[in-house]
Amino acid sequence: MSPAQTIRHPGTPEGCERIAYAVGFKETSTYSDVYGGGGAVVGLDCHLIRPIDQPSNRLIVFMHPVGGGMYLPMVRSLAAAGHHVLWANSRYRGADFALIMEKVACDLGEAISDARDRLGYSSIVLAGWSGGGSLSMWYQALAEAGDGISETAAGDSYVVKAERMPPADAVLMLAAHVSRHQIFTEWIDPSILDETRPDERQPSLNLYDPANPNQPPYSPDYLATFRAAQIDRNRRITDWVKDQLAAIRASNNPHGEMGFTVHGTMADPRWLDPALEPSDRTPGTCYLGDPAVVNDGPVGLARFSTLRSWLSQWSYDDARCDAIDAGGIITVPALVVGNSADDACTPSHTSRLFDAVAHDRKHLHVVKGASHYYTGRNGREHLAEAIGVISQFLNSQLGQVD
Repeated sequence: MSPAQTIRHPGTPEGCERIAYAVGFKETSTYSDVYGGGGAVVGLDCHLIRPIDQPSNRLIVFMHPVGGGMYLPMVRSLAAAGHHVLWANSRYRGADFALIMEKVACDLGEAISDARDRLGYSSIVLAGWSGGGSLSMWYQALAEAGDGISETAAGDSYVVKAERMPPADAVLMLAAHVSRHQIFTEWIDPSILDETRPDERQPSLNLYDPANPNQPPYSPDYLATFRAAQIDRNRRITDWVKDQLAAIRASNNPHGEMGFTVHGTMADPRWLDPALEPSDRTPGTCYLGDPAVVNDGPVGLARFSTLRSWLSQWSYDDARCDAIDAGGIITVPALVVGNSADDACTPSHTSRLFDAVAHDRKHLHVVKGASHYYTGRNGREHLAEAIGVISQFLNSQLGQVD
């Protein structure tokens, strides 16, 4: 295994090497929804981090739909612990406004195929960190089904052959949530009733309006009303998206697209009421900071979207990448690691992921006091605990590496 270029980085653990390379493959499409690659070529930038002079036939593969995590503490620490680790970026790194989940699954399959066929790794472990958890589970379910992909959630033809989606030998879900469309719907602000007038918000559904008579601790009746209103808003946007897409397909430019903005995307009662899903997270904060600010800030989930991407990525009823649905299909060993102070993926996501796996070759571990990114005073100890659990799980389920 000798990829073309080896680059030593300050972010590489002592005794390890970081090898940067690209996976390129051809894909015919009506238009390009990402920069780079050129023509019909898709390019995925990858980082292989591995111990020097410690060969292994096992590779832990990370991919997140949009995030670039080549320098995440989890990735570096796994390599320092003796594992060979690949972080492969999808084609949509840093830009999810046009992201199609079916294409991300294709990207993950191509990265795994390259690692298997070119680099010689015979054992693959999928590692889904945060939003990569549901991607890993869904990919594995698709790979085990052996049918490949035939179309996107919007109904556009998109063919990925089953042989380009090899299944993994185990799945790790690390600080993960159940799906992008479900967690987004749990966060969306239901006080916006008219998407064309986002500044006009219904006070009784606006968590950040002092005039809202419903304040923490929230009553069960209010929570039920709030959650139902969140789903209703998601479905209203979806109905509008489908109408716009139908009009485009009936026009002289049937492959056209439309971009739009979604306001108010960080309004989860759990951020403000510590009695909801009690844990060690700090009330009044989320993983991006003050949720009242993030709610309309530039980095919220689905802040900018396109029609087809909405249906594939954010639609409560149409998006397919869902770890809960996939959990009943996968047959390989599965590890779920949650963090008790996670300010992004709250406790119910951890338990739902574990419960979704139908077989008994699964294990759940919660790192007490750990945050989403393993930051804080005891972050190193929390991370070391998680790494130890992962190593023990892989050795017990897959055996020692060759």
